[in-house]
Amino acid sequence: MEQMTFHKSEPFTLGVEVEFQLLNPTTLDLTPQATPLLNKVPDAFKGRIKAEFIRSMVEVNTTVCADMNEVEHDLGTVCRTFETLARATDCIGFAASLHPFALVKDRHLSPGERYQQIMDDLQMAGRRLISQALHVHIGMPDAETAVRLCDAIRPYLPLLLALTTSSPYFEGEDTGFHSYRTNLFKTLPRSGIPETLGSWQSFRELIAILNKTTLLNGIKELWWDVRPHPEFGTLEIRICDLPSRFEDILAVVALCQALVFSLASAKERPQPAPHREIMLNNKWNASRYGLAGTYIAAPLADRRHLPFSQAVIELLETLRPVATDLAIGKYLAPIKRIVQQGTSAHRQQAIYRKRKDFRVVIEELQRDFWA
Repeated sequence: MEQMTFHKSEPFTLGVEVEFQLLNPTTLDLTPQATPLLNKVPDAFKGRIKAEFIRSMVEVNTTVCADMNEVEHDLGTVCRTFETLARATDCIGFAASLHPFALVKDRHLSPGERYQQIMDDLQMAGRRLISQALHVHIGMPDAETAVRLCDAIRPYLPLLLALTTSSPYFEGEDTGFHSYRTNLFKTLPRSGIPETLGSWQSFRELIAILNKTTLLNGIKELWWDVRPHPEFGTLEIRICDLPSRFEDILAVVALCQALVFSLASAKERPQPAPHREIMLNNKWNASRYGLAGTYIAAPLADRRHLPFSQAVIELLETLRPVATDLAIGKYLAPIKRIVQQGTSAHRQQAIYRKRKDFRVVIEELQRDFWA
């Protein structure tokens, strides 16, 4: 079995990845401008603004950040740099997990052998993959801690999805979902909420088997909703849709940090994880109904059924001492506003019901990104 080394990092440091859509400023449709935009990236931001699966999206990312103050400054800087480059390339950036009216057949694959291999393998599942997301990395002191927390955080992942839904429309149709991106991702292999990993050795053995029988190279095509990331020495949370406001992105990153810190610091033995079917049911309800959906509370002894909105507020209250320890109270503050006023998906639906024009939806959300 090929050795896979976990490169530990400073505990609870942060890294954030945001995937932006590139839009034609006139039509507001997706536009394949990634290559000319990336050619303009200054040396200081090489590797921090980079290509993604299709040429109408790019990823921006932070460096390793010690705390949320650094995340705010670092992510804000790279996002504004991206916006400047987009304008210079005759396009604009848009933050949502699906474009509301773009057609799959009009998309262009990014250049590179790896992307072509993935597309050849995924076929229709890959051709329909025009979604964007928010990924949050939390620093881990060692491999066993990363695996333990990967197992422990799984019941809470649907809460993060419910808080971030931003993909209710697909190819001009109302999907009936708050996160239709979740449905598109479900068709991929090696995706969704993973089973219990148990130990670093067990995880390594699983990856070794998959590497021999799939296109998997390390963990690059492991599309789980959460995964240990050996190269970065992190726990990577991947379930979130992409919020359409910068302050909402920061709020979700802070919530991820507080949740992981709380799970790592718990002195009592963790309760057994609920059946995976319960976690998958919670995820489906979050994607379908968003914050109004029904969440089956994580601990097996509890088994309460409550709205996601209430579950989020209860989680926030539970994490209050941790938030104080981490000095992130101000970053968590928008969570209550999201629960009360709704996510990007709610805003998109409300604007479209009133104006019946997807371009107006895009204009209003794009204008409010820094609000």
